[in-house]
Amino acid sequence: MTMTETEFKESIAETIIQIEDALEELDNGIDYESSDGILTIFMINKSQIIINRQTAALQLWLAAKSGGYHFDFDEQKGWLDDRTGDAFLAVLNRCLTDQSGETIELELS
Repeated sequence: MTMTETEFKESIAETIIQIEDALEELDNGIDYESSDGILTIFMINKSQIIINRQTAALQLWLAAKSGGYHFDFDEQKGWLDDRTGDAFLAVLNRCLTDQSGETIELELS
């Protein structure tokens, strides 16, 4: 079953809220800003990670120093990288760890 555009936007909004909540739990100086389906994470070293929705493709996109990642939604497994099949949270945690220089493992509800 394909997700509708409304379901897609709701899913992205919920994912962004969960990431914001998880970032709030950290005490390491990482900041963020969210606006209209775009979440920008500001690292202490001035690098950024940007998470946004790509409505036309019904994808969740993540841009980091290591590259750009596109995720498709799987009803059983959640957001999966369209090239590697890696879970979104695993890729986000890897990018956060790489760009911060410390191990970061967010947990989303």
